[in-house]
Amino acid sequence: MGYEPQIDHGTPAVASDTAIGLTIDGRSITVPAGTSVMRAASLAGGAIPKLCATDNVAAYGSCRMCLVEVDGVRGTPASCTTLVSEGMVVRTQTPRLEKLRRGVMELYISDHPLDCLTCSANNDCELQDTAAQVGLRDVRYGYDGAHHLDAPLDKSNPYFAFDAAKCIVCSRCVRTCDEVQGTLALTVDGRGFASTIGAGQSADDFLSSDCVSCGACVQACPTAALMEKSVIEIGKPERAVVTTCAYCGVGCTFRAEMRGEQLVRMVPWKDGKANHGHSCVKGRFAWGYANHADRITSPMIRERIDQPWRAVSWDEALAFTAARLSAIKAQYGARALGGITSSRCTNEEAYLVQKLVRAGFGSNNVDTCARVCHSPTGYGLRTTFGTSAGTQDFDSVMDADVVLVIGANPTDAHPVFASRLKQRLRGKDGKAGAKLIVIDPRRIDLVRSPHIAAAHHLALQPGTNVAVLTAMAHVIVTEGLVDDAFVRERCDVEAFDDWARFVADPRHSPEVLEAVTRVPAADLRAAARLYATGGNGAIYYGLGVTEHSQGSSTVMAIANLAMATGNVGRRGVGVNPLRGQNNVQGSCDMGSFPHELSGYRHISDGNARALFEREWGVSLDPDPGLRIPNMLDAAVDGSFRAIYIQGEDILQSDPDTRHVAAGLAAMDCVIVHDLFLNETANYAHVFLPGSTFLEKDGTFTNAERRIQPVRKVMDPANRDGEGRGMADWEVTQALANAMGLGWSYTHPREIMDEIARLTPSFAGVNYARLDAEGSLQWPVNAEHPDGSPIMHEAGFVRGKGLFVVTDYVPTDEKTGPRFPLLLTTGRILSQYNVGAQTRRTANGVWHQEDVLEMHPTDADNRGLTDGDWVRLASRKGETTLRLKVTDRVAPGVVYTTFHHPETQANVVTTEFSDWATNCPEYKVTAVQVTASNGPTEWQRDYDAQARTARRIAAEPAE
Repeated sequence: MGYEPQIDHGTPAVASDTAIGLTIDGRSITVPAGTSVMRAASLAGGAIPKLCATDNVAAYGSCRMCLVEVDGVRGTPASCTTLVSEGMVVRTQTPRLEKLRRGVMELYISDHPLDCLTCSANNDCELQDTAAQVGLRDVRYGYDGAHHLDAPLDKSNPYFAFDAAKCIVCSRCVRTCDEVQGTLALTVDGRGFASTIGAGQSADDFLSSDCVSCGACVQACPTAALMEKSVIEIGKPERAVVTTCAYCGVGCTFRAEMRGEQLVRMVPWKDGKANHGHSCVKGRFAWGYANHADRITSPMIRERIDQPWRAVSWDEALAFTAARLSAIKAQYGARALGGITSSRCTNEEAYLVQKLVRAGFGSNNVDTCARVCHSPTGYGLRTTFGTSAGTQDFDSVMDADVVLVIGANPTDAHPVFASRLKQRLRGKDGKAGAKLIVIDPRRIDLVRSPHIAAAHHLALQPGTNVAVLTAMAHVIVTEGLVDDAFVRERCDVEAFDDWARFVADPRHSPEVLEAVTRVPAADLRAAARLYATGGNGAIYYGLGVTEHSQGSSTVMAIANLAMATGNVGRRGVGVNPLRGQNNVQGSCDMGSFPHELSGYRHISDGNARALFEREWGVSLDPDPGLRIPNMLDAAVDGSFRAIYIQGEDILQSDPDTRHVAAGLAAMDCVIVHDLFLNETANYAHVFLPGSTFLEKDGTFTNAERRIQPVRKVMDPANRDGEGRGMADWEVTQALANAMGLGWSYTHPREIMDEIARLTPSFAGVNYARLDAEGSLQWPVNAEHPDGSPIMHEAGFVRGKGLFVVTDYVPTDEKTGPRFPLLLTTGRILSQYNVGAQTRRTANGVWHQEDVLEMHPTDADNRGLTDGDWVRLASRKGETTLRLKVTDRVAPGVVYTTFHHPETQANVVTTEFSDWATNCPEYKVTAVQVTASNGPTEWQRDYDAQARTARRIAAEPAE
C-alpha cells in the first residue's frame, strides 16, 4: 500500500443493538446508539475538524475545533461529546462555525513555531491539516507576548523526542497513556496558559519517568511535539506494509512504514485483532537489530570448532552441509541426526524443518523451544480438554469478572495484553472493574500499580503451584461451590468424583498445606471463594506454571479448577496460556514435537502417518524421536552426531549450560541457522544466515490460536558474494534439495496449502482468506468455517472434560545449609528471551545487565548491599552478577533474568524437569549468594572459548 494513515473517526466505536437515524449535512446515516456526532459524520464520509479527539480514547471536548450546529439545540456543541439522537439534524459547515474554528485555530498557531517546511511532521501533521481545513490564512496575534516557543527539547528517550514548543496541550498523550496503556506516566502540569505536558515529577524527563516507551503517546500526538527520532532523521515514509510483530506471543499487527528499502517506523495497526492499534517498546521501536553490524549475512563453514569461520557462497555451504549430514547418516544411521525448529520463524518455516528431519534425515528427532517453555501446556490441556492450546481470544478478558494470573508477569512479558487486562481491572464505560488474584512468589506490577490492586496476592513458595491449586480446589469442593450442572453435562462424572474425593481429603486443606506453600490459609480460602463465586472467572498463566517438575500437573490442576466452576466455553472465562515467543504456538501446531505430526497427531497413528507418507513420498519412522535433552544426552554418549538448529540459542536458553555445551561439542556437525553468531554457534560447524520477519512472507500463530500474515517488507540481507539472498524457508528448502529431496515451493502460500491438506485444524486456512480477513483462529474447518475465537463452547474437543488427580510431589531440588535460597527466573519488559535481538537495539538503556533480586533481610544477613557484585552458586555451577535489594521477592527467594550471555544464568539451573514433557525446572534452583570481586573461573573460561570460536578468517585481497 501507499503511505495513507488509517482513518481516525475521532471517538471510539460503540456496541448497541439500537440503531439511530440522523441527518448530517443533508446525508442520512444510521449508527448504533451511543455514537458521537463526530464519529457518525466520519462514517458518513465527512470530516469535522478536530485536534483533541482520536478514536482510541474517550471523547474529551477541549480543543473546540469540532463544534457543530444541531437543529433545536442552543449554541455550538462539541461533536465529539455530543451523542446522536433519533431524527437529529446536524450541520458541520456554516459561516458561524467557520468563524469560530478559525478564531480558535489562530490562538493555537499564535503559540506554535511556524517552521512547517523544516518540521519533521511536515505534510504529516494534524495541526497543519486542520489549519488548512478551517481555511486559516493569517494570524492576527503577534509573538511579542508570553509564549512557549523557547520550551526545552527532551531527547532523553532513545526512540522519540518531546518538543514542548510544538505541544498544543490537547492531552491526547496523557489520555492515551491512561486509557490505552494504563501506566499513567504523563500528566498536564499547571493551569490555563501555563499548562504543559509533564512526564512524572517535575525533575523527571521521559527516560527517568514511569514511561514504558510503548509509543502510544507518539502515535496520538497531532503535531511534531512527540516524534520518532527515526522520522526526524530519515523523513516521512512513502509506503507501508501491514505485517505481524516477531516478539512475544501477543502477535501485534503493525504497519511497517518505509522509504525505499529503509524502515522508518513501525506503527501499530488499528485493525489488528490482537492489539487494536496498541504496542509495546519492543514491537514499536526495537527493530534496529535487523540492520545491526553484528548480523552475519554470508554463509560460513569450518571443519572444527577451534578453527576460524570461513565465509563461502550459498552453494558451497549447502554442499558442505549436505555431504556431512549424508556421511553421518550413512555411518551412524538416521537416528543420529535431528533438528530444532524455531518459534521465532513462521509456521511455514517450522513445518519445513520438521519435514526435512522426518523426510530427509529419516528420523523423528525434531523438537522446538516449547520443550523448555510450554510443552506442559500441550500435554495438560490435551489431556483434560482435548486440545493443546488456550481457550479464548484476548478480547474475552473484557467480559471477565475475576481474573486469576498464576506464574505470569503480563506487564513485562505480554505488555499489550496486560494493557487490555488493566482496562478491565479498572473498569470502563460504567462497568465495574474485575477482581484480580495473583499467584506468584514475586510481587509483580499487577499486584499494585496506578489504579490497580489485586484482591489477593498468594505469594507461594516456588515449586508449590500444585499444592496451592489443590488447596483452592479443596475449598471449592468442600464448601459446595462446584458448578454441578456444568460438571454433570460437560465432564466425565466418574473422573470428577475421583478428583473431588481426592481434593476434599483434609490433608489438602489450606490450613494443612500452609506449611508447604507459605500462603496464609485465610487468604487462600478467600481467593478460592472469589474465583468460584465472583462471576466469569478467567485464568491466565505463564512459564511460572510450566517450568517446574510438576508443570504438566499444574496445567491439569488449572483445568480442573476451570471445569469445576463451569468457567470454560464462553466469553470471559477459560484457561489461557500466555505464550512466550511470537510463534511458539505455531511451531507446536506444525508438528515440531518428536512424537507428533502437525495438528497434534501421534506419529504412531498409522492413518495420520499415511497421509504424510503419500504427500511426501517417503516412509516415516513410526517411533517417537528424541527430545532436546535426550539429543544432548545421546550426543555425549556418542549415538547422536548432527543437529540443524533454526533460530534458537539452546546454549543460552536451555538449562545446565555445561551439559548443553558438552553435548554440542560432542557432535560431528552442528548447523546454526540464525541472524547472529549466537552462543550456540560457538560449537557450530556451519552457519547459515537467517532472515528477519521483515524479509519474508509467511504466518505466525499467536497465543490465542490466531493465524496472522507476515509480509515481506524488504529483501533478505543474507546475500553471499554472488548477491543471492534467501528467506529462511528458502534456506531450508535449499538444504533439502542439496540432500536430493527435490522440493519445489515457490512461495510460502504453497507450503500453507500443504499444511491445510494435512492438518484438520488448518483445513480452511489459505493466504487469500488471511489477506481478506486479516487473521483466522484455528480450528478453521468444515465444522468451524469462520474460525474459533472461543474453544469448547458446545462441548470439549475430547468429548467429556477429564478431571485428573494431581497430587503434590515436592521437587527433588532441595534447599539446605549449603544452598539455602531458592532461585527463580523470568523476563523484563525491555528485553526478549536470550536478548539476541533486543540487546542489539537501544533497549539496553533500560536493562544493561542481568541483576539478582534479593530481599533486604537476606541481603543484610550476608552483609550485602544494593549494587554489589555477588556470586550466585548452585550444585551445577556458578556465575557473578550485580545485586538488587528489593522487597518484590520474599525472604528465602532470589530472582534473575537470562537476557545477557555474560551472566549465563542457566549455568546454575539443574537437570530436573517436568515428569511428562522434560520441560526444565527453571523456576526452582537451590542456590547460595555470597560477595564476589569478579567473574567466576567458569565465566572467564567461557569468554575465552567464545572469543576463539567467533573468529572469522579475513577474506583474501583481490
